Amino acid sequence: MVLTDKWFTALSENEDGSFTFISGRSGIDDFIASGKLKERLEVTWKYTSDNKGLPANDREAELMEEVEEKLQRAMEKDKLAILTGIYTGQGSRQWIWICRNTPAFGERLNDTLQGYPKLPISIYAEQDPENREYRELLELRGEDD
Repeated sequence: MVLTDKWFTALSENEDGSFTFISGRSGIDDFIASGKLKERLEVTWKYTSDNKGLPANDREAELMEEVEEKLQRAMEKDKLAILTGIYTGQGSRQWIWICRNTPAFGERLNDTLQGYPKLPISIYAEQDPENREYRELLELRGEDD
């Protein structure tokens, strides 16, 4: 199986008039069908937002991008976890991962972020063997993956 880097984007307007930018991964059906990625992890970074709910500080936005790239490389190098979605808005960026092993994800996350000061992130994990969150994300694209 080959992991591609194909993404789609969507924009969601929130009740307060702000927007959430959504990026979703395409072309990972074979990985999902393998049944090995049954855990979902959500890594959330709370940031200072502007009046539209987006990052107010350019340096923080750049740091989020840098951390995202490093985590994606680290987690996907052996398919421990695959980044499936990114939500940015209302003062937070949330990375959604499907994963084989939550404790190993945590260890690799800590190793990858070792050289950074303490970051404003939180992690949530749950079993999601049907990949419900990812399937809901695909609905935002408006077509079948």
